[in-house]
Amino acid sequence: MATADLTSAAPERTALMPFVNEPFIDFTAAENKRAMEAALANVESMLGREYDMVIGGRRLKTGDKIISTNPARPAQVVGIHQCAEAGLAEEAVAAALAAFPAWSRTSAAERAALLFRAADLIRQRKFEFCAWLIFEVGKNWTEADADVGETIDFLEFYGREALRLDATVPPIQFPGERNQLRYIPLGVGAVIPPWNFPFAIMAGMTAAAIVCGNTVILKPSVDAPTIAARFLSILEEAGLPDGVVNLCPGEGPDFGSAIVAHPQTRFIAFTGSKAVGLEIHESAARTRPGQKFIKRTILEMGGKDAIIVEADANLDAAIEGVVASAFGFNGQKCSACSRAIINAGIYDIFCDRLRERIRQIETGDPTKNIYTGPVISEKAFKKVLDYIEIGKTEARLLSGGETIKTPDGGYYIQPTVFVDVSPTARIAQEEIFGPVLAVIKSESFEQSLAIANNTEYGLTGSVFSSSREKLDRAREEFHVGNLYFNRKSTGAMVGAHPFGGFNMSGTDSKAGGPDYLLLFTQAKSIGEKIGYASETAE
Repeated sequence: MATADLTSAAPERTALMPFVNEPFIDFTAAENKRAMEAALANVESMLGREYDMVIGGRRLKTGDKIISTNPARPAQVVGIHQCAEAGLAEEAVAAALAAFPAWSRTSAAERAALLFRAADLIRQRKFEFCAWLIFEVGKNWTEADADVGETIDFLEFYGREALRLDATVPPIQFPGERNQLRYIPLGVGAVIPPWNFPFAIMAGMTAAAIVCGNTVILKPSVDAPTIAARFLSILEEAGLPDGVVNLCPGEGPDFGSAIVAHPQTRFIAFTGSKAVGLEIHESAARTRPGQKFIKRTILEMGGKDAIIVEADANLDAAIEGVVASAFGFNGQKCSACSRAIINAGIYDIFCDRLRERIRQIETGDPTKNIYTGPVISEKAFKKVLDYIEIGKTEARLLSGGETIKTPDGGYYIQPTVFVDVSPTARIAQEEIFGPVLAVIKSESFEQSLAIANNTEYGLTGSVFSSSREKLDRAREEFHVGNLYFNRKSTGAMVGAHPFGGFNMSGTDSKAGGPDYLLLFTQAKSIGEKIGYASETAE
């Protein structure tokens, strides 16, 4: 495809206004409700189409297919995709390598302009992309809007960050020298995103890599490949050169493993399970013949997040924060609250009021904008139900615990709460990734902090308390990458809450923060003795 004039793609940004988060859509407004309903009808008419694999700009088809379906209506096909096998890894890397010299030498201003143009295109089609998320992964309208808005935020933020890095100067100019510090791209990378934020995380990792001058092989989740295919179309429309992003859906143990192991893959950006993340890290650490560098891994691997509620907390706010964090998008967020640690003085009243609040939650078809919908797949459905059975042997079931039958056979599970849970129970230690909350009683704030930290993860956490002393202590002792006070543990905003966790939650990469792009670059220091070369080109 022809490359567009990227510098003219976003003329309104020549002066670069300060970054501002994309505003949320108000779906109570009649015009927005009508626009969303129209977008759903339009996207539904496009379901079931087949999408090509794209390597070096070439459209490819394979014999094996990946069938993406609607988790609320599993018989409804959202998209048909090609399935990359390990043998295609060499071709994908070769295409990315071929595109790297020209792209790496493209100016930061041009690369940033591409991201800004893509952000504008997505902004213009926001309702449409919300609809795709609703159909492919079962998000309700509000959750879909947040995903699309975060995608726009990543593109806008990383474009600005690339320009900031490009303008870096060393802190000292050594006398008699001209000193430079340049952040240059790494090379070819693998981007392996999850299905739960199939637009924001997928686009964010991809955008961060390419705006720094890298080229990538994008292997989307098999549960959400349609969003990735449509994002690539946006990038192409914005002027992306062939080979800079190579779209290769495929199974992780096959194609994904081959890309990670390839001696010309310089970095792997991954978001997903701890088990897969550790496999990637181990594989990347092994040096292969022909490899001239140490591979870099950028890993975000989940959590077992806790919200501490103290007796001096605003109980209404705490219950709303726990419910939103535990059951928003059915608990299918690495930042979701899966443990509520409640002070003994308010434990009984908290549990009673939590049960009443859970009864108000409606579960059903996401196209109707119902609060909770299905879990992502039959595999996830069975896993969550298995954990519910484990919970019944470890604790007392307060509410939920059952499936919800629908005519369309969706993967619906009631919001489920277990109380009187031991801090060492399996449901208090293992990541479930579904609508299951473990409530744990604590006798003191010190014990609450100890329980919260007693996990191999360290991603997000919240404390509800009116005590400045307790909040200050948590600031120092609650060991998580993203800590919140008197608010929910989900909903990190680009720029305000750089996102990434400690311990087995990953490499604390801090997506959406000022140091994220450093992970996709290498610093080159240049010192030139003044007076030995002509200042004008011959």
